[in-house]
Amino acid sequence: MATIADKLQLVRGRIAQAVSEFGRAPGSVTLLAVSKTFPAVTVREAVAAGQREFGENYVQEALDKIAELADLRDQITWHLIGPLQSNKTRVVAEAFDWVQSVDRLKIAQRLSEQRPAHLPPLQVCIQVNTSGEDSKSGVVPDEALALAHAVAALPRLRLRGVMGLPAPSSDPAEQQRQLHAVRVVFDLLRSEGLPLDTLSMGMSADLEAAIKQGSTLVRVGTALFGQR
Repeated sequence: MATIADKLQLVRGRIAQAVSEFGRAPGSVTLLAVSKTFPAVTVREAVAAGQREFGENYVQEALDKIAELADLRDQITWHLIGPLQSNKTRVVAEAFDWVQSVDRLKIAQRLSEQRPAHLPPLQVCIQVNTSGEDSKSGVVPDEALALAHAVAALPRLRLRGVMGLPAPSSDPAEQQRQLHAVRVVFDLLRSEGLPLDTLSMGMSADLEAAIKQGSTLVRVGTALFGQR
């Protein structure tokens, strides 16, 4: 049976192959291991295999894991990639390194106000909803620029980029269309003077397509940890 280390090697190989195939610079794509629903011991195993970036969707589950893995805190960068309610912003501002799911100015303002002064600025991405699905969080593309400028002005945050969550599709052309729509928003924000360096999109099933469209961070869970 394949270990976490084996699976990490396979996924890193897929990333490296796509980076080469699409003419991207070596090392230009970061692997974010999505550890939601998997126990802290699994994260510990991945850290032992060299993985450093981890994504969590559910705040309380993540806080429990962060506490259990406190001895590894300086080795792990924790990303919140799930929806964030305003009543959870304080604990998130205190515990996480990144929040990729900022889609409202109110949430960003609370994170900025509640980020402890002794910690570095909280790294954030604007979540964009390009699929039009009501069930998905995210700002619509037409409102992304105004939100991004407002977030970039907040003192305890550093706006790093855009996160997209396209609707699942097994059609390569549809994958490319949806991923390209996220890339268009990212390019627009950069063209407007925002110094962004992170385009977070692509998962186990479509990471190659995402890298083709310029993703700098792919969020992989199933290919590393198995089905939930």
